Amino acid sequence: MALDANVQAWLLAQLGTTTPVTDLEARYTRLGTARAVAIEVLYERKAALIQSPASVNVSGAVAVTFTENIKALERQIALLESGEPPAPDDPAGTGDDTVLLGTFQLVERRRR
Repeated sequence: MALDANVQAWLLAQLGTTTPVTDLEARYTRLGTARAVAIEVLYERKAALIQSPASVNVSGAVAVTFTENIKALERQIALLESGEPPAPDDPAGTGDDTVLLGTFQLVERRRR
């Protein structure tokens, strides 16, 4: 399966423009969908953040924390796993684009 321009643009929008396209192509060939590629990359990034210290504090100089970054990755993964935002190669008929129509009949009540 080849990575076309639409799928590549969607992946770069989800993962950032610094993500190597050759890595995305290899993953897309192996996994088959853009959504699966994005989720896998985000899980790897989350794992890398979790393995490193969550915060660094140098008294009087600097304090850095990565807990919000981890939470942001978790939120993005959850959205992707739920089907949002739609990927260009998602199968048709998935998501919330289904419209249900129904009818009902109004009947006049008898007068008393």
